[in-house]
Formats: sequence, C-alpha cells, structure tokens
Amino acid sequence: MRHSGACFVLILVLTSFSRSQAGVGDPQLRTDHPWYPGELACSTFERLQETQAIAFQKVTGHLPQSDEDRALAAWMWRNIHYAHGEEGAQDLWGKGFQSGNCTTRNYWTGMFAHGFGLCGTTHAQWTAELNAILGHGRSRTVGVVGHNALEVFLKGGAYQDGRWVLLDHDISTVVFDSTGERLLSIEEIGRDLSRIANPEFQPERQRGWPLAGLHRDDPQAYAEFNVVEHLPGYAGPPPRVHLRKGETLRRYYQPGLEDGKTFVFWGRNYRANGIAGLERSRTWVNQPERFRGSPKGSGYQQGQARYGNAVYTYKPDFKSNAYKEGVIKESEREVILEFQTPYLIAATPPDDTDWGVYKTGGRNGLQVRTRNAIPVSVSVNHGGSWHLAKYENGQTDLTDFAKGSQQYWLKIEKPAEELADENLEIVTVCQANPAMFPRLKSNGTTVNFAATGLGLTSAGPTVPHAEQHVIAGAFNTPRVTLELTPPRNRTASHLYAAAHVASSNPPDPEDLYQIEYSTDQGSTWKPVVKDWHIVRQGNEPSDFWSQSFCYGDTEIDSKAPSSVQVRFRNNGGKKYLRCETHLAYPIQNQESCKITFAWTEADGKERIATKIAGSETPTEWQIETHDQVEMKWVELSPADD
Repeated sequence: MRHSGACFVLILVLTSFSRSQAGVGDPQLRTDHPWYPGELACSTFERLQETQAIAFQKVTGHLPQSDEDRALAAWMWRNIHYAHGEEGAQDLWGKGFQSGNCTTRNYWTGMFAHGFGLCGTTHAQWTAELNAILGHGRSRTVGVVGHNALEVFLKGGAYQDGRWVLLDHDISTVVFDSTGERLLSIEEIGRDLSRIANPEFQPERQRGWPLAGLHRDDPQAYAEFNVVEHLPGYAGPPPRVHLRKGETLRRYYQPGLEDGKTFVFWGRNYRANGIAGLERSRTWVNQPERFRGSPKGSGYQQGQARYGNAVYTYKPDFKSNAYKEGVIKESEREVILEFQTPYLIAATPPDDTDWGVYKTGGRNGLQVRTRNAIPVSVSVNHGGSWHLAKYENGQTDLTDFAKGSQQYWLKIEKPAEELADENLEIVTVCQANPAMFPRLKSNGTTVNFAATGLGLTSAGPTVPHAEQHVIAGAFNTPRVTLELTPPRNRTASHLYAAAHVASSNPPDPEDLYQIEYSTDQGSTWKPVVKDWHIVRQGNEPSDFWSQSFCYGDTEIDSKAPSSVQVRFRNNGGKKYLRCETHLAYPIQNQESCKITFAWTEADGKERIATKIAGSETPTEWQIETHDQVEMKWVELSPADD
C-alpha cells in the first residue's frame, strides 16, 4: 500500500491468526470522539439512544429524563449527522431511477449510505428512529407550505396525556411556547405564526435550542397544516459489512478517493467549489459544538457537509479454497460471486449535469480487473437478469448496471482453477455518510472494535430483486410470501422484514397487518409483527398519504433449517406494493481484523496507525494524536500473515 507524503506509522498486534480462516463478519469501530464516534456507537437504536444521551448531557448538563429530552436529543443528533440535499434514488420498481416514488425510506440506508435527503425524505426515514425511542405511532410527517415537517407525540409533564409537537430536522426548528414550558405543534404555531415563529421573540424561551437554525424565514412554512403521513418510513437491517478473505474496505472522509480528484457519488451534482457531488452549505454537520446556544444559526459555508466513499477491493484467492467465502454458485464453466453493502454503489457521471449519475456512461462504481479478457456480467436481482460489459484496458466496468444498488452477483465465465493466475480484482466504490465514520480526536484517542461474526443476505428492497423470492401470492395483492436462504449452507440467526403498503386515505386504524415466518416450509408460522396498525390520535388535518410501512425483526432459532419463508398479510384487503426480507447468518471461521487509520495533524504530515484485533472479544486500544487532527481514511480487512 502506498501513501503520499511523509508519514508516521504505529503498528500494534493483539492476536495470532491463520490463512485457513475465512473473513470478518460485521466489523465495527467506535472512538471517544465527542461528536463523531463511528458506527459501533450508533448501528442499533439501543446504541444510538445511549450515544445521543451522552451528547445531550454534554450540552445540557444532564441525561435525558423525559419524552421531551429524548426527542430533543434525537433531534440534535440528526442535525449534526444528516444534511438537506437531493440524494440519488434506488430503482425500487424496476422502471428506472426517475419512475414512480423511488425515495429511500429505509432509516439505515438514509443515514449510512446517504447522509443527505430532502425534507420529506429525512423525516420519513426518521420516524423509524423516533418510534423506536418513544413507541409505535409516536411520530408522523406533516405536509405544510412547500415543505414536509415532522411531529412527535410527547407525554408527561406539560404534555400530560399526550400532545403532538413540531420536531423539524430539515430546517433545524423547534418552537417553545411564550413561557418556554413546552414545545408547540404545527397547528399551534400557525395560529400565531409571525410572533411565535420569530427567533427574536423572547429568545430565552428556546432554552438555547435553534428556531430557524438554517435560515430565519424557514418557519413561514408552518402557515398551513395540510396532510399527515403515518408510518412513512421503516428500519431494515442495521448496517452490516462482511469482508471476505482478500477483501479490504477503505472509507474516505472527503470526496476524491486516493488522488483527491476521482469523484464517485450517488445524488445531485452541486459542483460546489469545483468538487462534484452532494454538498450542503447551511448545516450543523461538522460544526456540532455550535448547535445549542448559537443565536445566528448555522451560517453559510460552501462544502460544510459533503459525502464520503466506501471502497471495497476484493482479490479472491483462486489458488486455494479461500475464494469460496465469496461464492454463491460455481460450475465447470463459471464462478458467481456475491456482494452486499450497507452503502450505495456510486458512479462517476459522464458529464457535469445535475443528474448525470442517472445517465448511461457511469464509471468507477464497479470495475473488474483481470490479466486477460474474460466475459464478466452482473445481476442486481439474484440472477433474474444479467448484464455483460466490454473488457477494455485491462478491466470491465459494470457501473451502469450496479449503480444505486446495495448488492450484486458477479458472474465470471471461467472455472476457478483457470482464474488462479488472472490476478482478478473487483473494486466496488460506494457513497457513504462520513459523519458515521469513526473519527480520531486531538490529544489522544481511545478506539474500540467489535465484530458479531454475522453476514447478511437480502431479498429486496427493489421489486425485481424481491420477485425472485416470491413463492406464494404476489405484489399488488393483499397477501404475498417470500422465501430466502443464506448462502454457503449457513443457518439464519435473525430475520428483518418490511412491507410498503397501499393503506388508503384515510387509513383505517382497524386494519391489522401481520408479518410471520416459517422455518418448516410453511407448516407452522411465528410472528415477526402481530396486529400492526396505524395509530391515529390527537389533532389531524383532512388529508393523508395513502401509503405506509409495516416492519419488524426477530431472532430465529439457531437449530432452524437455513430456508426461511416470510408471509405478509392483512385483514383490510390492502395491497402490498413491495416487500423485502433480510437474513443475518454467522459466517464460517471468523478471522482477526486489521484496522488502519490515516490522518494528518498541524504539521500536515500523514500519520498511520494499524492494529490487528481478535475476533473473540471486543478490543480497546489507544492511538497517540496531537493537535488539528484531520481524518483521511480508515481501512478494515481480514488479517494476513
């Protein structure tokens, strides 16, 4: 591995390892950075709530004690980790990125892969977190004037048995009443808009929390209270990475990759300061210490928030059986490898237009390099269809067929024994939210590593992908069943399932939705979600979004066979527009993990710190840092001899 410029290298070794081991399942890192500790601090809702509580205590002096505290802690955290911006779509319906409602509504994908979203997008995703914290049906998105806001239903204290209150991440706004005793709803704000939504009116009532934190005119949107979306987002599986033997994952904190000028992204091209891709000039991201008690708001700075990249480089070893950890199928004629990521496969667009990423001619998202020309094709729907690309200049670029996806199968039309000397290298470049990467802090950092040893396989979220797994019923009907099997004869340990439902306008709270699973080919069924329903309470407008999501997860008996059937049904005759299923499974032979951080300090020199962490127990270590730490990249890989 080459590093530009002078560097200091620190290497620590904790445990031994062997080449016979297979890979690393679900490696995660956390540092003691006060604002951006990394994925191990926020990759489940339980961890996230603990991390939010620590940040809340840092700025208020006390841990969250009430519904209001917990809501404000979640709101602050989202403001400093997620920015307003036009993110790229997923081809959810198999009709193109700009056909139908292709908005990403999965909380984890939005937070880890994008870190950007428009108002309706961020608030739809965020409901999954708030409902996990406060309870089912305790958050909703609300359509106002040219904007989608969010409300939460708070209980206790000044809120008594419950009130809806505004909690708007997208324009960084909450509004307290004139006494500062409680938060107000959109309907209440609208009755006295010019006074109560003015940041200069009795500013002490806000207790230091932003009102119009990005632009002072933003709250004028609350003049109307027009439509409600119930359960408009969902939580799929938590972000999980499986690194095979011979694979590395390097995450870059800034756009540009290794050379600083290769821009690979998935969203609108804002072209800010000559850097292609997403950015936000008004945001609290990367300036969290100013969030509470800053009377002038976030300010304006081009490139205040930008995207990052997650680069997977896989060199399967065909001279041994190590390559089999990545195999989904193989024969005497071909090898089919699988890939899955919590991020989104990105692209270098063919031009500088706003939405060039959607155009034909994308590059750098998925490249396969071989010594000789070998037919290579890719499928993003588990083999339902395949796309072949040309071999040019030592590589095959399949970006146009894989971009916007989170998984693929790669078919290499040669048997394994003939690939031993081909120096096969697969490079997958994804867009990722750098606010979720672990950061080192100045004057010393504690780093924690843990790995569950789990991999993940999915059916969905796209309709073409999920349709390959439909065994009964059909989409656009009130009943459908999917079947999914972990690869390489592994046994499922956890199930995640979600359904996008045409739940009607207005939704009927008497409609009950069920998600059930079977591990005995449908002879018996157990609940994932039982009697799920839309909660309607408090004040409501006269119009509603006619769709909603039903989702849940459950552990699976470890003695169960590997095939799992998942059944979606309801008693109201509501159609399932699409469904998805995900299985977590233990990988074979968990290996130690090599972890490398790269950063610069005040002198501008690049520093490197590397550690090999064991797979059996969580690991903690110290990295010596000094002043003005700026992160460059962090890399994970199975440990080598």
